[in-house]
Amino acid sequence: MDGLTGRGGGGGPAFDTADLFAQFFGSEGLFFDPAGPGSRRGRGPEVIPHEVTLEDLYNGKTVKMNMEREALCGQCHGSGGKGNAKPRKCVDCDGKGFTMVHTQISPSRLGSSRVMCTSCQGNGEKFKEKDRCKKCKGEKTVKEKKRQEIIIEKGMANGQRIVLAGAGDEQPGVPAGDVVFDLKVLPHDSFERSGNDLLTHVKITLSEALFGFSRIILTHLDGRGIEVTSPPGKILKSEESIILRGEGMPIHKRPAEKGDLYVIISIEMPDDEWLKTIDKKALESLLPPKRKSPEPLPEVVTEAKFEESDIMDVRTGSFPAGQAFFDQFSHQFGDDEDDWEDEDDGDEYDDDGQQPECTPQ
Repeated sequence: MDGLTGRGGGGGPAFDTADLFAQFFGSEGLFFDPAGPGSRRGRGPEVIPHEVTLEDLYNGKTVKMNMEREALCGQCHGSGGKGNAKPRKCVDCDGKGFTMVHTQISPSRLGSSRVMCTSCQGNGEKFKEKDRCKKCKGEKTVKEKKRQEIIIEKGMANGQRIVLAGAGDEQPGVPAGDVVFDLKVLPHDSFERSGNDLLTHVKITLSEALFGFSRIILTHLDGRGIEVTSPPGKILKSEESIILRGEGMPIHKRPAEKGDLYVIISIEMPDDEWLKTIDKKALESLLPPKRKSPEPLPEVVTEAKFEESDIMDVRTGSFPAGQAFFDQFSHQFGDDEDDWEDEDDGDEYDDDGQQPECTPQ
């Protein structure tokens, strides 16, 4: 399979994936087996990483593409010869399909190994020039272009696989292999995913934190505005979290059901210019009193200079601060950092922990 071009369906953005598969497929899809001529085996499935967005997995998407592969020649039906022409035994390998190659292992030792005969391509036989099929030139296969599509279902996860059964290269006497798309989710600017749940951050003003709010706080992955009203008399604190039931990811195979959406609240404090425009004494009298120094006072008190900093400067600094130090500055969703890793159980075709989506040809 030498190339693929396509355009996303289902309202998704247009894209061009020309030549994406050229590096993965080719006419040499079978390899030499030293057991003898004709004992070729298929390559196994071709696993292709396919990048998707969180929007694709939330809304679902159909991707259409033109795929080019090696298909059995329709004129000679994969024989490589004209009509009733019969191949002759290869004289270079004496019909064995392989030749012996000797290699110097040490000054006093020679090693030998079997190498596929390049004259007959391991078949042990070949056609004369005049007996070769005019369409495939004796190659048995020809290039074939076919329109294909993959369906990204709502709720699919990172590492999940979609299979185009039998869409790989064909060879005489060998079943066509599968083409497997391995979904790789791109990072999102606003949302994080954990299973069927989502996490996002929302900023509110100091006034909203004290006196409440009723407004659209975010735009969801399907373009909907999500309106939330805070409870009357509830003061919201910075880094407080709320849960919006049923606003998480669609559950795969049950898209009518959804997980939950967790919202981390951060409070946007007024800037210095705002403070200059108000009566500071009047405001201070309305606010809770300032805290005093602890009692009893320590025996020794040292005055330190107030200076602003960026915690990222500490992260990139040379002194080895422990992870526990940074945890207080990066609030994670879940009790463990692994809670927010999409599962990818492995790259094995049948051992990835879930059934691949299979599209028959």
